[in-house]
Amino acid sequence: MPYLFTSESVSEGHPDKVADQISDALIDNFLAYDASSKVACETLVTTGQVVLAGEVKSEAYLDVQDIAREVIRKIGYTKSEYMFEANSCGILSAIHEQSPDINQGVDRKSPEEQGAGDQGMMFGYATRETENYMPLALDLAHKLLLELAVLRRENKDIKYLRPDAKSQVTIEYSDDNKPVRIDTIVISTQHDDFDSDEKMLAKIKEDMINILIPRVKAQLKPELQKLFDGFDINHHINPTGKFVIGGPHGDTGLTGRKIIVDTYGGKGAHGGGAFSGKDPSKVDRSAAYATRHIAKNLVAAGVCDEVLVQVSYAIGVAKPCGVYVNTNGSSKVKMTDGEIAKKIEEIFDMRPYAIEQRLKLRNPIYSETAAYGHMGRESQVVTKVFNKGKKHEKTVEVELFTWEKLDYVEKVKAAFGL
Repeated sequence: MPYLFTSESVSEGHPDKVADQISDALIDNFLAYDASSKVACETLVTTGQVVLAGEVKSEAYLDVQDIAREVIRKIGYTKSEYMFEANSCGILSAIHEQSPDINQGVDRKSPEEQGAGDQGMMFGYATRETENYMPLALDLAHKLLLELAVLRRENKDIKYLRPDAKSQVTIEYSDDNKPVRIDTIVISTQHDDFDSDEKMLAKIKEDMINILIPRVKAQLKPELQKLFDGFDINHHINPTGKFVIGGPHGDTGLTGRKIIVDTYGGKGAHGGGAFSGKDPSKVDRSAAYATRHIAKNLVAAGVCDEVLVQVSYAIGVAKPCGVYVNTNGSSKVKMTDGEIAKKIEEIFDMRPYAIEQRLKLRNPIYSETAAYGHMGRESQVVTKVFNKGKKHEKTVEVELFTWEKLDYVEKVKAAFGL
């Protein structure tokens, strides 16, 4: 019987994502000046206030207030009427030194034996459903908000947009798990005040349906564009009505509260650990990236059409407790999922230090992950400048989203005889 599946996304101006972006900007700045930094920092944002807290072990000294303000400014909170504005918000820092009890479990005389920064399980997922091996509903939800942000910054076709927004996409699937049509699109966008609430709702709905959605549709392959055609899609645009008060003034934001948006939109599984604000010694982050890298390369190599990969750790121990694989019956090789898991352990070294080296994680690459998903993004080399125009300006060339590279496809094919 056909079924419906839904995923959501939130914009860079959503309060939880503001918090994530500040936390990851701190990570990047620490790593830019001291690649061995150990950091776990949390951010809270609310009306006119930012609170920074967490633990750090680093040789670097940062102006955390300046970093936070620059993030808020870049997102677009630059007007006093937002009640949360880059230049005027108060910023309180309660960042302190990392516990030596935790650090002794991570650092080792031999770097290769670096222990996991915490216990827990992490998941990676990949599917042939889209070109970037991501679940379709989440991919579309992200694309809607990415394009909405483009429209906001262009300030031409739509001139009333404010930074906070959410999207949600529901897709109908056939019995054989193929997407058939888009059933529902939900978009809630913060906006400037209008003279008339009735005219406001009509204008926003018209613009989302006639400007935003067609621009997103045009980015898709023809077979995905067909999911929009010939169907009576349910559009819920700002369904609560007026959405002038938003961002951190409308809702308090915290680091790590959008972990499903960050990963696979509810497809696959999640181990529960957030990513933003954590340096790569925290396996919540690094092992989640590593399992995504494995899953994507397995599917791309033709081992299966869909796969969920789990890895688990004990704090302070380098070797994983175990690796688990579930191909949901889509395997193309004559192996059980358990045998595939054993083969993965032979191909990929999942010790924390090996993951850091393989994916180049001790670089300032995390700010870009903190909005619109950590997975399914494009791997690329960029040049980043820290403390631009100031005494300690530093320019760094880094490779973003290394876990999205298909650099192990040939190794996987060789190992599985494909």
